[in-house]
Amino acid sequence: MANLGGRLAQANGRLKSDHVGVAIEAKGNKLVLRATFPPKPGTGKDSSHQQRLYIGYSVNPAGVKLAEKEARKIGGLLQSGDFDWKPYLKEKAASSSVAEWVEQFEADYFTRRERNPQSLTTWKDDYMKVFQRLPGDEALTTTLLKEAIANTEPDTRTRKRYVDVLSRLAEFAGLQVDFSNLRGNYSPKKVQPRDLPTDETIAQWWEQISNPAWQRAYGLIAAYGLRPHELFKCTFEALPELRVLDETKTGYRPVYPFYPEWLERWHLATGELPQCTGRNNTDLGNRVTHAFSRYDIPFCPYDLRHAWAVRTIHFGLPDTLAAKQMGHSVQVHTELYHAWLSANEHRRCWDALLSRNDRPTAPTHHQETARTD
Repeated sequence: MANLGGRLAQANGRLKSDHVGVAIEAKGNKLVLRATFPPKPGTGKDSSHQQRLYIGYSVNPAGVKLAEKEARKIGGLLQSGDFDWKPYLKEKAASSSVAEWVEQFEADYFTRRERNPQSLTTWKDDYMKVFQRLPGDEALTTTLLKEAIANTEPDTRTRKRYVDVLSRLAEFAGLQVDFSNLRGNYSPKKVQPRDLPTDETIAQWWEQISNPAWQRAYGLIAAYGLRPHELFKCTFEALPELRVLDETKTGYRPVYPFYPEWLERWHLATGELPQCTGRNNTDLGNRVTHAFSRYDIPFCPYDLRHAWAVRTIHFGLPDTLAAKQMGHSVQVHTELYHAWLSANEHRRCWDALLSRNDRPTAPTHHQETARTD
């Protein structure tokens, strides 16, 4: 394989030296050409841009030789202005099954990403949950993919995921298709708010957990708003700052407790955590969810995380810091959690603001009259 990489580098070196304007890339076990092509018919784009052309040659010495020849031919057509997409718009995917294309896509995916708990979780949750809904033994066609998307409910997170994932598969397989018109207008703001437990309820259930290790796990999620699997990815040497390690979903980040009283009252700085194992983050998170069910806790671990997010709004923590501590974007934080504030919580925030000694006060009648004179 190293020798093949050298052949590919040499071919690209010759193409660059001759100013062909086309490069050869390996995508999975197939070779593709990359260049600045005119827009494909039906894409709605009106200017040339970097694109890949799938030529069907395998990643082997013979394929590299043929790909270089094809690159020179296409480079000439591009330079003369005679390039036409029509000869290349046939569905090359029809000769391979869905299962075969998914296998090649997976191989390519992990050549560009390290195979670790984070990438495996993303592959399993974001990609395979979609691919498993496709008929593996049928030929991969645009019609098949479009039907799979159409079978999901419009304007939902699931529809958006199908469009994103199947568009990537279609591009990888060389299918000329644009599913963006099927994406819909899903937004986290459209998600119905959860019926979150009150802070008093959260504290009461901590007391009812009989196992000290799971009691500590529960307390850490509640006080720090952790994702369930992050319980097992933290360091405690800088408390009250908890440090979530870089092997988790969003990398290293500091997190602080809201309420800090829980950190002391529940002795969260010391003690053991449950001995949980799992192949990836999803498995670890499932262990925590099952434990909540085993102790008859009437809400899930993520409800504790969401309650932490709403609580930081009451404390007045800036959205930029709250989002950073939760490990997601400010846009997600404001769209999702601010939409979850109930009428009572709005009143509670209003009361807290009015109780501040430094709050602005309304002008007197005399001041208003003087202003108009």
